[in-house]
Amino acid sequence: MASWTPEKRDVFDALADDILHNYGKGRTIVAVDGVDGAGADRFADYLAERLSRGGHPVVRASIDNFQAPRALRLARGEDSAQGYYRDSFDYALFRRVLIQPFRMGGSTGFVTAAFDAQRDAPIEMEWKTGGPDATLIVDGTFLNRPELRGLWNFSVWLDVTDEAAQAGRGSENPRYLSGQELYLSEAAPRQRATAIMDNSDPERPRRVFADSC
Repeated sequence: MASWTPEKRDVFDALADDILHNYGKGRTIVAVDGVDGAGADRFADYLAERLSRGGHPVVRASIDNFQAPRALRLARGEDSAQGYYRDSFDYALFRRVLIQPFRMGGSTGFVTAAFDAQRDAPIEMEWKTGGPDATLIVDGTFLNRPELRGLWNFSVWLDVTDEAAQAGRGSENPRYLSGQELYLSEAAPRQRATAIMDNSDPERPRRVFADSC
């Protein structure tokens, strides 16, 4: 259970209200995107908690649980930024077992985790169902890349300072840093997001607007 200051609660309640106002009926999919170390997983957890207040059904997933097998992820080399950006995730599987069945609604089952990258092995699929007005929140990197943009009803981009990102990721591997730079230059995710949040201090997030930055 998250700890909530009044200011933090107000920010997440406002964001949740924005989503519910526009997408309160039917199945909705929300992406929480950011560079490595931006805190997308924790931010998505906070948003899910506030979005579910009042009984709204929320499902959580992470793109990290749909990574490709190690042999595919590293096929271009362990230091390859291209490999990190282009080969890290199994988007076909992600669409097939999560996005498409979730959108179908009804009693159709969907899977929120399919691959364990640490074990480099598939996860035994646990099929879930949800209510007709459920919201799926997906966190992770590269979520506003061109081939995924049409999946989201609403997407959040997390701005963070370089210092905050470094503290969050705990690694300066050039594969990841250069892969993120490739994503930023090729996909312009900040410009594609529905909402931009400054998450440099996760306990004091604030919404910002592209024309004021």
